Amino acid sequence: MTDSAPVDGEPTVPTPPTAPADAPETPPATLWDRMRDDPQYAPEHLALEAVRRLGPEAAQWAARERAERPDVSGDELADQAVRKFVNHARLSGAVSGAAGLAGAVVDVGVLAWTQARLVLHVAAAYGVDAVHPDRATDLLVLQRVHKVAESARLALGVAAGRERAGALFGMAGERPLGRVMLQLGVRLAQMAGMRAAKRVVAKVVPGAAIILGTWANSSATRDLAERARALYRNGPDGLPRQRRP
Repeated sequence: MTDSAPVDGEPTVPTPPTAPADAPETPPATLWDRMRDDPQYAPEHLALEAVRRLGPEAAQWAARERAERPDVSGDELADQAVRKFVNHARLSGAVSGAAGLAGAVVDVGVLAWTQARLVLHVAAAYGVDAVHPDRATDLLVLQRVHKVAESARLALGVAAGRERAGALFGMAGERPLGRVMLQLGVRLAQMAGMRAAKRVVAKVVPGAAIILGTWANSSATRDLAERARALYRNGPDGLPRQRRP
């Protein structure tokens, strides 16, 4: 991920340092650029990109595990995925290595990306198509960005249209980068959970009394994993009819 040019001395999104192999994966630079340009729809852009990039990874992982262990159950595969990505969630708060608003935005962005990866792997563990576009709808509902699938689907359509328009014409208008970053941080924190929002405050405000350890990220991610299990446990036939492959 590349740094954005500073505007009037305001903060940029920093480039995370090279992470060890077991560290959480960071969102791609193109996604960061898209979310920075359109922070209002940052969760929708993240969900769309997650299905495009992480859905195939999840599907391939599940197929490989079943080929190696034909008798493995969906619950066992889901357990494996949850353990891996909850551990990644514990590490996500230290990815940026930076303080202040920019570091907080990177931290919650990495956590939201890790949680999306978890949900798609849980879906694949239970035989649900991880690359189907409806998984983006599932992500937004499971991560409580939207209460119902219909509003999530509508917002995804808007974000996809803005993505295409941005690719053709660029995003119109110039806004102070600090304000954009704050909006982006709030939207990503909403996606990652309320504890993540408190973490943003703790990192942005010097001397804040909110002390959140790695348990905060892992707790929010475990809660999300349980919601994903409940949705996908019965496989494709257990999904709401409009979200079946």
